[in-house]
Amino acid sequence: MLKGIAASDGVAVAKAYMLVQPDLTFQEKNIEDSAAEIARLDQAVADSKKELQLIKEKATANLGEAEAAVFEAHLTILADPDFFGKIKNKIKDEKINAEKALQDVAAEFISIFENMTDNKYMQERAGDIRDVCKRVLAHLLGVKLPNPALIDEEVVIVAHDLTPSDTAQLDRKYVKGFITDIGGRTSHSAIMSRTLEIPAVVGSQSATQDIKEGQLVIIDGIGGEALVDPSESEIKQYHQKAADFAKQKAEWKQLKSAASVTADGKKLILGANIGTPKDVVGANDNGAEAVGLFRSEFLYMDSSELPTEDEQFEAYKQAVEGMNGKQVVIRTMDIGGDKELPYLPLPDEMNPFLGYRAIRISLKRQDIFRTQLRALLRASHYGKLAIMFPMIATVKEFKAAKAVYEEERTKLIKAGVPVADDVEVGMMMEIPAAAMIADKLAKYADFFSIGTNDLIQYSMAADRGNERVSYLYQPYNPSILRLIKNVIDASHAEGKWTGMCGEMAGDQIAVPLLVGLGLDEFSMSATSILKTRSLMKKLNTAEMKQLAEKAVTECETTEEVVALVKKLSL
Repeated sequence: MLKGIAASDGVAVAKAYMLVQPDLTFQEKNIEDSAAEIARLDQAVADSKKELQLIKEKATANLGEAEAAVFEAHLTILADPDFFGKIKNKIKDEKINAEKALQDVAAEFISIFENMTDNKYMQERAGDIRDVCKRVLAHLLGVKLPNPALIDEEVVIVAHDLTPSDTAQLDRKYVKGFITDIGGRTSHSAIMSRTLEIPAVVGSQSATQDIKEGQLVIIDGIGGEALVDPSESEIKQYHQKAADFAKQKAEWKQLKSAASVTADGKKLILGANIGTPKDVVGANDNGAEAVGLFRSEFLYMDSSELPTEDEQFEAYKQAVEGMNGKQVVIRTMDIGGDKELPYLPLPDEMNPFLGYRAIRISLKRQDIFRTQLRALLRASHYGKLAIMFPMIATVKEFKAAKAVYEEERTKLIKAGVPVADDVEVGMMMEIPAAAMIADKLAKYADFFSIGTNDLIQYSMAADRGNERVSYLYQPYNPSILRLIKNVIDASHAEGKWTGMCGEMAGDQIAVPLLVGLGLDEFSMSATSILKTRSLMKKLNTAEMKQLAEKAVTECETTEEVVALVKKLSL
């Protein structure tokens, strides 16, 4: 039994697929037969080409042409006669094994590309060479490189961590669940698993050590645990748990068209967090009453260059039209921190999460910002669109961003371009300094959206991706609840509304507290909406207000707040 963090509801039973990098160490050897060694190299290259072609086809089918382009670049390197000619000459001239010759020539080329500091695109090619040579080396050593795109049977993924690109390649037809060594409920892999509706357990600490390739594993994403080599009775027990959960989901599905109201009739809004226009389908399928967060940076991350105004306009238009008149809140480009663009080099920083990112880039690179604002304003004509600025710390920043917005709006109207007259312009509340002056910001912003993932880590001075301080990621801590209360109260005093787009909005312990604090809109992974709507129907707002007041004023610890909520008879 492995214990971890329940990241995505559901139960899965399947064989383990180890998404773990194999040992690629080798011994340098002198060889007698150069021709045989070159033949070994040719075979490894041919095997790599065949493998990459298959990966490219799968990636194109699952993710689209743009995502698959990287594999085309890898195939081009494999077909480069100069590169592999140099390796073959080294084998012949120095009488060394193919592994050593490959490593030496690759290191030489990687160094050349990495030193092209004036050309970021060429610098990035160093990574392509590294990836290609790792694949060829694996074939030379007879070692299998894991690749989630090639999975063709039912499995559960076991990994140290899953990157967004790893997770994007997972095919729900075959990947039934996953477990990682590290991560929390707000990690990229956890958020993606909820979007894909794949049961997941993260932060197990030792899954990659304790599980072997092909072993039968049960992933319990409800209880946050995994069983390795379960007995027949355990398999039967968890199949029953899966059936019970499926029945529960079917009951929640009945609420798809229902309004989000509390037991005493207070109307709330339940929205979805999305990353692309395609995600609107999932939002609607799960009964979303709005899109509370459209992460527009994915348009930039999925492109090899800055997306044009027209490309952005089409994406935003598709999203607002797809929501059929329901509000779509689009966040302007939130690049920086762990979200980098190869074509937009950012300075190396000691702490990029607290550095040059999000609105700070937009205000400095107004060419990029104005292009995005024009695209957004044009799309506003086709539905109910709202815009919010990320990482606002001061009143001055918000006013500066709003001024650029107003300039572009005026230009478009003068040019005769149709623009909606009811576009709300708000801001993310994710910096404690901003939360403390919410009363000042509420005079200028049309709404606030609380980004708890960052607000919590900045308030607690604890990196949410660092497992050593993960105990400080405490959404229910009275200090966090006080900040949230301050933001909501300040917006209401000015007749404005406050939403929440952090993962806390769909947290079943947090929801009663947030209802009591007066939160107006709850935006979350689409798959959490119906479960949350079901919970809301059992809550009385007057009672929740008393609960929240007690949590904020009387509780001293996270544990006391959790105990308080668990006393509710729901």
